[in-house]
Amino acid sequence: MLEVNNLKVAYGAAPALWDVSIKVQTGELVCVVGPNGAGKTTLINTLAGLNRASQGSIVFHGNDVTRIAPHKFCQAGIAIVPESRRLFAGMTVLENLELGSYLPEAKARRKDTLEQVCELFPAVRQKLPMPAGSLSGGQQQMVAIGRALMARPKLLLLDEPSLGLAPSIVMDMFDAIRRINADGLSVLLVEQNVSMAMEIAKRVYVLEEGRIVMEGPADDLMRRPEIRKAYLGLD
Repeated sequence: MLEVNNLKVAYGAAPALWDVSIKVQTGELVCVVGPNGAGKTTLINTLAGLNRASQGSIVFHGNDVTRIAPHKFCQAGIAIVPESRRLFAGMTVLENLELGSYLPEAKARRKDTLEQVCELFPAVRQKLPMPAGSLSGGQQQMVAIGRALMARPKLLLLDEPSLGLAPSIVMDMFDAIRRINADGLSVLLVEQNVSMAMEIAKRVYVLEEGRIVMEGPADDLMRRPEIRKAYLGLD
């Protein structure tokens, strides 16, 4: 489904990613983990069309999307849940959700998709008429994920969905991500909560200083002592 080959991204003269290559198969849940400053957000923003690659390629469903206009990434079937959610605080929850379904195909099925989002996040149904800014952090993250789902994407990109959330809400959030993937949607998750991410991911890429330094099945990486020590604080 998604093939990223030898990707390089720079901010001016400062390179942020070097020769990054990853794959996401149809229906797969893949996670990218790494420390702060590793380039995780740069990577996921580039895959959503928000950053431009200076080298390499992004191929999605057999089509090279590396140089297409940013808004066409959504048309291609890629939706992102950005770090810090970025909701329109003064608009209602319903209005925020409806913004995700502006493409004709998604708009035609808006009612059905909204019902699916409310089934996934029952708390959202109760908040539909309320300003998004009045919600808790966890509820806002639900709305942000729901907004992306309203686009009916083929690939969902998630940037640090657990950031700033209470531990009990983090559990619910990862459970929702697991359910989204179980329904057949491909997911690429960028996350600092390595233990939780590895529990739900099929495969994992480890990103350090802009480079992929390790990759493999999540279960295998969890058994490697260097991963457990560096990212989980376990001996």
